Amino acid sequence: MTCELKLIKLLRDEMVLALGCTEPIAIAYAAALVTQHLGQVPERLLAQCSANMIKNVKSVIVPNSGGMKGIEAACLVGAYFGDADKKLEVLSAVSPSQAKTCQSLLEKHLCEVKLLESTSTLHIIITGYAQENSVSVEIRDNHTQVVKVIKNGEVLQTQTAAPAQLVEASLLDNIAIDEIIAFARQADYSPIVDLLDKAIACNTQISAEGLKNPYGVNVGKVIMMTSEDSLKNRAKAVTAAASDARMSGCDLPVMINSGSGNQGLTVSLPIITYARALDCSQEQLYRALILSNLIALYEKSYIGKLSAYCGVVCAASGSAAGITLLKGGTDSQIEAAVINTLGTLSGMICDGAKASCASKIATCVDTAITCHEMAMLDNVLSAGDGIIKYDLAKTIQMVGRLANQGMQTTDKEILKIMLDK
Repeated sequence: MTCELKLIKLLRDEMVLALGCTEPIAIAYAAALVTQHLGQVPERLLAQCSANMIKNVKSVIVPNSGGMKGIEAACLVGAYFGDADKKLEVLSAVSPSQAKTCQSLLEKHLCEVKLLESTSTLHIIITGYAQENSVSVEIRDNHTQVVKVIKNGEVLQTQTAAPAQLVEASLLDNIAIDEIIAFARQADYSPIVDLLDKAIACNTQISAEGLKNPYGVNVGKVIMMTSEDSLKNRAKAVTAAASDARMSGCDLPVMINSGSGNQGLTVSLPIITYARALDCSQEQLYRALILSNLIALYEKSYIGKLSAYCGVVCAASGSAAGITLLKGGTDSQIEAAVINTLGTLSGMICDGAKASCASKIATCVDTAITCHEMAMLDNVLSAGDGIIKYDLAKTIQMVGRLANQGMQTTDKEILKIMLDK
């Protein structure tokens, strides 16, 4: 497979629409599959989830649930009223009356939650029981990657789990940063125009919703009300507002990146805002979005879907690259913008999905734009400055090492703190 085909496949695999935070949605999807295989709604449920799944579901509102949070809520709404065929949009058709039904079911404690000890950060086993029947659905390493379905002890479906990190790495195998930049600049992007158009339309729509109505702690609206009207502040506000809405259960889908809606918003909305302000062509916008998405995916191939390292840092560095491309930056300046962003923001922790994600996004976008501006004046952090190495590729590898090896203990301590009453 050629470099161009690999990158197109990677984008088609990773740029998908999702309704709500992808971790509770993955749980709802598994629960909906349980019901589908049972042939009836389960009388009770057992949700076994890895530590990172618990961390990312604990505090975020499940979409179309009437404001409910947590694993039990995601499991019940998915099992009772989810549409498994819609995958990451499994809850898109849940009505307010159905949500109210699930709220009453939640009070009956029909769903038990247990910690799943696993080497995978993204690992779910949902088991449903109805009369004498039971069905277990296991998802591992990717939000919709079903690795096993068992009904009454009989294996109905099984496949070897392909860690998303390894899948991304295989598609990016032997592809250098300069080839990614060249692809963004020159490649025929017609096979992914539909994805790019959906990203622009959907992510812009939820941003407008977040700026119009109250969600979470209203980070985007606060920036618009209290900051001067500059392009940088508008880019921060529109991106944060989209996260405000998404983290608060807004029923609008977003185009994700690396399995994350917040990352999908951050790789796209700052670039869309800049492209419109600079009166860029549609082609320029498309190419900048391609670069931003690919830079983030390249970085996450070393980190994985979930970790103690905030993935929005990677997404923001992608936006820094995309904005630099829009502004006519050279390849060296694009790489410098990413290096500057990673050197500044690496260390921001992920303490789960919740309202404060929007303020982290605002901080990351602000820093990424400053790092882009530094790069355009040929100012770049030097090798030996902390974790920065002699080139971007090596620096990204060190970020992966930091996130995977360096922050394992941090990840465990974060969960302990979150569960400490």
